Amino acid sequence: MTQQPFSRPGAIDLSALKRPAPAAPSGPGAPPPAGAAPGGPVGGQGGGAAGGPVGGSSYAVSVTEQNFQSVIEASMTAPVLLVFYSRTRMPESGQLADDLATVSAEFEGRFLAGLVDIDAAPQIAQAMQIPSIPLVIAVLDGRPAPLLQDALPIEELRTALTQVIQQLTAQGMTGRHQPLHAAAAPDDDAEPQVDPRYAAAQDALGEGDIDRAVAEYQKLVDANPADAEAAAGLAMAKVLQRTQGVDLNAARAAAAANPDDVEAQTMVADLDMLGGHVEDAFTRLVDLVRRSSGDERNAAREHLLGLFAAVGNDDPRVIRGRQALASALF
Repeated sequence: MTQQPFSRPGAIDLSALKRPAPAAPSGPGAPPPAGAAPGGPVGGQGGGAAGGPVGGSSYAVSVTEQNFQSVIEASMTAPVLLVFYSRTRMPESGQLADDLATVSAEFEGRFLAGLVDIDAAPQIAQAMQIPSIPLVIAVLDGRPAPLLQDALPIEELRTALTQVIQQLTAQGMTGRHQPLHAAAAPDDDAEPQVDPRYAAAQDALGEGDIDRAVAEYQKLVDANPADAEAAAGLAMAKVLQRTQGVDLNAARAAAAANPDDVEAQTMVADLDMLGGHVEDAFTRLVDLVRRSSGDERNAAREHLLGLFAAVGNDDPRVIRGRQALASALF
């Protein structure tokens, strides 16, 4: 596919889907014509009718030109993750699609997995200006942003998506998709189950009351310091608290002008976290620890440990970050 940068910060342009499909090339190995049913099973099962569930998950759907717009519209409720793949061009991308379908069931509607076979639906790839595969794009409120560009092993994929959902929850985005078939939802009227221990904190986040969320998470951590989920929630809520009302451009300019200023650097690290640039945040603070000393070094280290807690100690990025921090310290 064309190697061009992905740059579509605005709403998705659906006009490309309205152009007549080009004539299908003939001969062995030629991709099927636009609009053909997606080729190959997903998660060991056929894709079924357009819009139907795939891969045994109630929250994964094969995306075609016919249902593409409705899938994008579903992002007004909760995130849609579009995975672009081709089993013939890159088998690993097909495995990523299978894994995303599998993991989507575990998140119980926190996101809808949309599986786009670029051989079966080339005009969707054209409309989204896909530079290469595999590629996972997150769509929220109809607006796309690149999320993953590697065929991650399923455990790393699960961890990365957990972090994404935690960040969205911390920002009050708690919507859920309805399951695509009744078998996954025996009680259609049932509210999503929320662990009652975290309900007060999550309610506060949903209402935009960050200070109350911090206080509620702090109570949980004080009561049980071993509660990793509460610790992660507290750490992320504090990131939100510190960045309230901060001008992103001004903060980055201040950090660029003052590379050894702990306050300026930690602020941009927090903003990187909120933007999903987790490893950028870690690298910034590891570098700051490496070139600082005394109280400033300790402040940078403590801040970085807080960001590690927000992501989770089992996350591969945190493991790498801790190794880098140890190297910087010793």
